[in-house]
Order: sequence, then C-alpha cells, then structure tokens
Amino acid sequence: MNGREEARWTRARLGRCGPPLDLLTASFDRHVYAPHAHEEYTVGVCVGGSEVIAYRGGRVHAGPGSIVVLAPGEMHTGGPATPTDGYAYRALYAAPGLLTDGMLGGLPHFREALLDDAELAAALRLTHTELAACPDPLEAESRLPWLLTALARRHSTARAASDAVPGADRIAAAVRDRLADELLAPPSLADLAADLGLSRYQLLRAFRTATGVPPYAWLAQYRVTRARGLLESGLRPAEVAGLVGFADQAHLTRWFRRVLGVTPAAYRNSVQDAR
Repeated sequence: MNGREEARWTRARLGRCGPPLDLLTASFDRHVYAPHAHEEYTVGVCVGGSEVIAYRGGRVHAGPGSIVVLAPGEMHTGGPATPTDGYAYRALYAAPGLLTDGMLGGLPHFREALLDDAELAAALRLTHTELAACPDPLEAESRLPWLLTALARRHSTARAASDAVPGADRIAAAVRDRLADELLAPPSLADLAADLGLSRYQLLRAFRTATGVPPYAWLAQYRVTRARGLLESGLRPAEVAGLVGFADQAHLTRWFRRVLGVTPAAYRNSVQDAR
C-alpha cells in the first residue's frame, strides 16, 4: 500500500481506575501473522487494502469498511489478500465482560467473523482514532462499552435485555451532579452505576435518553463553559485546560472548537479586544 510496515499500540483505560483496553493501529504491505489467539474479543475495522484471515477452518476476506470479530481463544492468522496488496486496519481488544452488558445469558456468540454494518464500522473507526489520539478515561468508558454492546445486540446470538430504564431524568441528574462536583477527577461510570443500582449499560442508556449525549460529552461541554469564564478573566488556554479537567491544551482546543466553533486562544483574544 505505502511501502511501510507500521503498528502502533495505545492503551486506553475505562474510567480513571478502571481496566485497560488496548487499541492497535496497523498498516502492512507484506506482514503475515503467525498463528495465535487472544484472551479478549478482537474487534477490527478494515480501513484500506484487503486482508485474509485464517479462522475456524476457513478464510475470511476483509475489505475497507468491514468489521471482523474474532472470539477469545480462537487461533487465527492474518496477512495481505494477494502478494501485491497491503492492508490497514484498526483493532481493539475487549475483555468478554464488555460485550455482555445489556445482554441476557452468557457470552455473545458470533456465527460469522465478517460483519457488514457500515454505521457501526464508521462509529468504531472514529472512536478508535479519537481515543488513540487522546485516551481520556471517561470518554473511553462512555464510548467503547456502548459500541461493543451495540455490536453484540446487533450481530450475536445472545438475547438483548430491555432498553427501558425507569427514572431516566432522575438518573441523569444524579450523574451530572457527580461529574460537575468531581470535575478534575470524575468517577468512573462503573462506580456511578453501582451507586445507583444499575449496570453501566443501563446508566448510559438512561443518560442518553434524558440528555441526548453520553456522559463524557456532557462533561466536556460543561468544562468548556467553565473554561470560557477563565479565558474571559485573562488566563491563557494552557493554564485553563488543567483547571477545568482537560488532559492538556490540545484536548481543550478540540472540545472548545466542537462546542463554540473557535479555538480557546481566538475566543480569549476576541473577548479581550472587546474589553
């Protein structure tokens, strides 16, 4: 594809003190994996070229936009589909429990390794890219279990639990209060859910139902609001980022532009000029 063999691992954490989850960004021209297995579910999205995977006695051909799901403990290999092809993909390695939330029964079983779901593939790719660049714990915990549960609900043989969560407004208000009170070191969603007697999926479902956004997005917007006041007081963006809980200035800038359409520096300059 590009004459390069590249693989980059990023470790995200699900919540500030939660379990890790590994993300792999890979692009290969010739590399062929030796037979191996993982303890976790491997969930990959092909983003370029074509790959062939030996799996369960057959061969899986993955092209751009396809999702590949490999079960824990299953031996497999992977390599270019043809000697002249390369392949690029994004993969995450999820502990089995992350796919059981919101499901009834045991571990989800995927009859087919290759899945055709353009919407979910795009969401997985975007989430992977953004978390690999900035693995914020609350963002990872809000986005990855939600997508993995959606994967299991749409494509596995496991039966889905009910989506109904009574008292969604009350649950969302309690979560918002905790996140606002613990702005610099927010609690994990797992802890919040346990305190409310819910599963993490139920908490996410209730919060999205009541507010229209996941908890990390609400918190990021709340932090932007707090940041505006500090920028108006004359503080520099680099100072403000840490004071409102963003990982660094780049993290602040990414969300500030999403919410307000300008960078923190441009906003600070405009309000200072107005004065």
